[in-house]
Amino acid sequence: MTAPLHEPTAEAAPSAADEAAVASADAKAVQGRSLGRIAWERLKRDKLALSGGIIVLLLIAVAILAPVIAHAVGQDPELHHEDLIDPLFGTPKGSLGGLSGSHLFGVEPVSGRDIFARIVYGAQISLLVGFLSAVVAVVLGTVLGILAGFFGGWVDSVISRVMDGLLAFPQLLFIIALVSVMPNQMLGLTGTGVRVFVMILVIGFFGWPYIGRVVRGQTLSLREREYVEAARSLGAGRLYILFKELLPNLVAPIIVYTTMMIPTNILTEAALSFLGVGVKPPTASWGQMLSNAIDYYDSDPMYMVVPGVAIFITVLAFNLFGDGVRDALDPKGSR
Repeated sequence: MTAPLHEPTAEAAPSAADEAAVASADAKAVQGRSLGRIAWERLKRDKLALSGGIIVLLLIAVAILAPVIAHAVGQDPELHHEDLIDPLFGTPKGSLGGLSGSHLFGVEPVSGRDIFARIVYGAQISLLVGFLSAVVAVVLGTVLGILAGFFGGWVDSVISRVMDGLLAFPQLLFIIALVSVMPNQMLGLTGTGVRVFVMILVIGFFGWPYIGRVVRGQTLSLREREYVEAARSLGAGRLYILFKELLPNLVAPIIVYTTMMIPTNILTEAALSFLGVGVKPPTASWGQMLSNAIDYYDSDPMYMVVPGVAIFITVLAFNLFGDGVRDALDPKGSR
């Protein structure tokens, strides 16, 4: 008699489901990651940068929702509360500058306006000038910097000399002189609108050489890369090389310097308002509040502390976030 044949067990041949699972796991293992995803994963590990980014988002939300927030606490930035002011000394009644449940940061001396409402509205001016002037500087600096680096020759010489001249120019004095002689009406804007518009243009115009020099230096390096030479050999035009080959590789340094430029612009706006050539009352501004607080720093220190802390937190948050973005996009760089 012949020995019975053994039937193959289930373990001898893997099932179709097992093969599909293995193939799926292999596909996931070799799945690539974009540069943006890699940078985001690095940024998530930087707790300070994330904290700064969260504060920046909160500040933007506060600026956008300023009327809603002021209405929610029952305050108006232009409403005077003379009953809360000592008629003899002109300072707020009570301790800590009149701080209470109705007035979270107290009230201003003499006028009695709610400080919390004015801080919230002041964020609109600071962030508006900071962001839009950075946009002006980035657009001008990117366009002129990439042209100087790519074409070289007399184009590079002219643009570089203009950048050197603007970097040596007394920016603050020029802005003070220009804003002081501007008319109250221009391009359909009046009063505060004119001053904000001029500050955005002038701060952005004097800020573009900083990012322009960075873009120029990066372009000088990138234009010699192999992919640019390959594009030229295939007959690509100059505009194609500029905007399809070079510009995408300049996004990282542009983003980094933009995040570092915004807090500088915010400080410039605060300085101009402090000197009296920024926005005018009754429009709220942190720098203007600091200027008014000089006469009351000994009798009402809270009036100086609150806008000072607001400026400090805003600039610190942007700097922390900017440092984190730089480290995420350029891990080999050093702080």
